[in-house]
Amino acid sequence: MDDTDIISVANDPWSIGAFVAYLVMVIGIGIYASRFSSQGISEYFIGGRKMNRFVVALSAVVSGRSAWLLLGVTGMAYAQGPSAVWAVLGYIVVEVFLFLYYARKLRNFTENRNCITIPDFFAERFGDKDGRLRIAIVTIFLIFMIGYISAQFVAGGKAFASGFGMEMNTGILVTAIIVVAYTIVGGFLAVSLSDMLQAIFMILALVLLPVIAIIELGGLTSLLQQLALMDMMYVDPFAISVGAAIGFVGIGLGSPGNPHILSRYMSIDDPMQLRYAAVVGTVWNVLMAWGAVFIGLAGRAVFPEAGMLPAADTENLFPMLAQQYLHPVLFGIVLASIFAAIMSTADSQLLVAASSVVRDVYEKIIKKDEQISQKKLVFLSRSVVFLLVVISLLFGFVAEELVFWLVLFAWAGLGASIGPTSILALYWKRTTRAGIFAGLITGTLVTILWYYTPYLSNLMYELIPGFIAAWLATWLVSLYTTPPADSETSFRQMREIQR
Repeated sequence: MDDTDIISVANDPWSIGAFVAYLVMVIGIGIYASRFSSQGISEYFIGGRKMNRFVVALSAVVSGRSAWLLLGVTGMAYAQGPSAVWAVLGYIVVEVFLFLYYARKLRNFTENRNCITIPDFFAERFGDKDGRLRIAIVTIFLIFMIGYISAQFVAGGKAFASGFGMEMNTGILVTAIIVVAYTIVGGFLAVSLSDMLQAIFMILALVLLPVIAIIELGGLTSLLQQLALMDMMYVDPFAISVGAAIGFVGIGLGSPGNPHILSRYMSIDDPMQLRYAAVVGTVWNVLMAWGAVFIGLAGRAVFPEAGMLPAADTENLFPMLAQQYLHPVLFGIVLASIFAAIMSTADSQLLVAASSVVRDVYEKIIKKDEQISQKKLVFLSRSVVFLLVVISLLFGFVAEELVFWLVLFAWAGLGASIGPTSILALYWKRTTRAGIFAGLITGTLVTILWYYTPYLSNLMYELIPGFIAAWLATWLVSLYTTPPADSETSFRQMREIQR
């Protein structure tokens, strides 16, 4: 297929129609969910803890993957070969643990104490009467989430540019408008239901495209032979240094620290169904990871030089390979899958960031002695979502880093600060409020300093030293300070729901 054919596929009415049909479905979900989400902030931010196990499983998985998987991991596999598998192995294993153990404790405690947000959880667990712990966590959320959301908008711009030939900044703007439209209207229910739809689109694209490409290339054996002739690194999953492998596996440490994933666990209607969710979520994770890696490998055979991709950017591989092999309708579905990945993460993060501002700063600190109507809180939440989109959009216009690395930095910052502190809060009775402060600050600073020190950033992914440092800081400070008086009660409430 030559360049003229590729352009014709991208501009084919069937491609555009398939993509538009997907957007109509997403907007329709937002409208459908609007009445439920307008009832109060519990409904708006965590679906009133009434979410179905299947919806929770898919929503938790796809909200954590983002465009990083479809654009970043495919590009990484194109550049480095099957060693990219180490970048997905860590989070798959960690999220099995989260579903099976961590999630149930968090879900039980947050229902018992009527917690809607992650800062709510920490405040209740450690008696944060002055609100300083809430403020610290909200600040960390906003520092890293603005970049995270911006990365999704940039990914959307890339998808529009390589898929439909749209100018990059226009694509970023269109992506932001689409995301804000249904997130503001539908809240958590719309986000979760659309995540379920988006998970189906993502799995279809990530499995269908590599299978078709591999068949067209003569089968798996033929593909591996072609790759081996180019360079053995393209067929060797161990063609990577030990330090790099540890760094990539360590990506999984970010999962317990990313609140847009944790809020899914809090939303399930029956915590006993989390084992079912673990099975469904893990199957989805494995299939999506397999597809992303093999798209990168097939793409290397089809486009031997990176210069053959738009702007020589490996993150444009996925839509380019789809144009090469798929019918226009399927190509439209592939573009929809990219936007599914983008929106499933961006909308979730917008809700988490907005909830931290409205619930944890406005309601619990600024207006803590006043009764505020649920209607007003929902209105403020929607306003904050819009404001956050504007800020993230402006940041996205000037972002210069690749989606893969920008997302990894934000993922690391949240994972290193919230991850170890939340695990210790759930599993160690001796954890103290002062220890949590120490862990939050240490994890954040180590991540930022490590990232911006070239020697250190080349040595290891910043999440790993940040996570370890935060864990040690929380543990050491907790040993020399007084734990909450109700630790025994808190741990009992983590084990079971007090009806």
